[in-house]
Amino acid sequence: MANWKKIIGGLAAVGVIAAAGAGYWAYESLNTGRSSVADDAVQLSDFKSADQDAIKRGEYVMRTGDCMACHTEHGKSPFAGGYEFKTPFGTLLSSNITPDRETGIGRMTERDFFDAVRHGQGSKGFLYPAMTYTAYAKLSDQDMHDLWAYMSTVRPAANAVDENAGMNFPYNIRLAMAGWNMLFFDNSGFAADAAQSEAWNRGKYIVEGGGHCAACHSPRNPLGAEMASKYLQGGNLGEWFAPDITGNPHTGLGDVSNDHIVEYLKTGSNHLSIATGPMAEAVENSTQYLNDPDLQAIATYLKSIEGDQKAPPAPIPADEPAMMASALRYEVNCSACHGLQGEGIPSMIPAFAGNNAIVADDATNLIRAMLVGARAVATHDKPTGAGMPSFEWKMDDRQIAETLNYIRNTWGNAATPVKPEDVARMRATLKARENLAAQ
Repeated sequence: MANWKKIIGGLAAVGVIAAAGAGYWAYESLNTGRSSVADDAVQLSDFKSADQDAIKRGEYVMRTGDCMACHTEHGKSPFAGGYEFKTPFGTLLSSNITPDRETGIGRMTERDFFDAVRHGQGSKGFLYPAMTYTAYAKLSDQDMHDLWAYMSTVRPAANAVDENAGMNFPYNIRLAMAGWNMLFFDNSGFAADAAQSEAWNRGKYIVEGGGHCAACHSPRNPLGAEMASKYLQGGNLGEWFAPDITGNPHTGLGDVSNDHIVEYLKTGSNHLSIATGPMAEAVENSTQYLNDPDLQAIATYLKSIEGDQKAPPAPIPADEPAMMASALRYEVNCSACHGLQGEGIPSMIPAFAGNNAIVADDATNLIRAMLVGARAVATHDKPTGAGMPSFEWKMDDRQIAETLNYIRNTWGNAATPVKPEDVARMRATLKARENLAAQ
């Protein structure tokens, strides 16, 4: 009996310790104490900042955080929500963040706003990490105050949004995000590294905080959390792939100069690459507005990240029959724009030779471009956004795969093979039509 008492007592002690640990864990991930610096009396609809400097700084914070892109449905009022996020768990809609009292955030106080942006706790309950509070947690108090001042200048727009109506059960239960936060949310603010330069720390602050680069450029685990072990090594977004932006010299930015990174972020293109898809939206609404010192800081930080150090694959031999057939197919269909040597046209047509973005293991972007075409971003500095036609009607899945294998394994490139079934899956996902020969 004494032994049983000892066992039961031991189990009870373990249970108490586990409960205490879980309680502390929950407190750390759900605590909003940092928001105590914000006003909790005046609602946004009743507030109009008169501090022009704060408003200007707040607009810059908004640009850094790319708020407009995600909270604006195409053709609708800015910040009125309704933008779609397709996730493995269902479809989310971005919320209305204008000062409208009934359908926006007009009833929020500054503290409510801090709670939502930095801690993921909004007026309707816990937010989903598609609203990247997981990154915005790093924003400083000053940046948050300034952002609040800017939001007071936004025109109210009535637009009711049921953000999680398209989420599958049980992911449509907001309370479940409390558990997700306990598992994956780092609720701490930004901490500078005293051993690094001011520019490096500024770059880290933007990349990890407002810029929320990892939200797209890091892969996610089955529960939708970013995988820290593969930080910024590329992430699949379903119909797009956000490439490796670490210092990896094969698939990342290791051999791209700081100035060329700055040019890409500022103008949407450089000597090798052209922004399209989600990155075009980021450049159009966010990075083209950032000042050059901040862009240089971003480049400095990104290139310092070691990334995946695995050796690149061996290229597919040029004398393989499929490669030889694809060389002719490339010359006929692609070389007029991309060049016989894959040189492209700087700031207009992407180059293939020496372009690390095209040799990623995930060829989603290239397959998509071949099937449905692509449109480059138009920016203030480079207002002409070139387009690429679709080849869905002209090539079957095998021909597209072989053409991409030629591009990814010629001119010094080396990449894993694209398979016809990869193209077939993307054709079905995009609802692209079959080529004419199959019809």
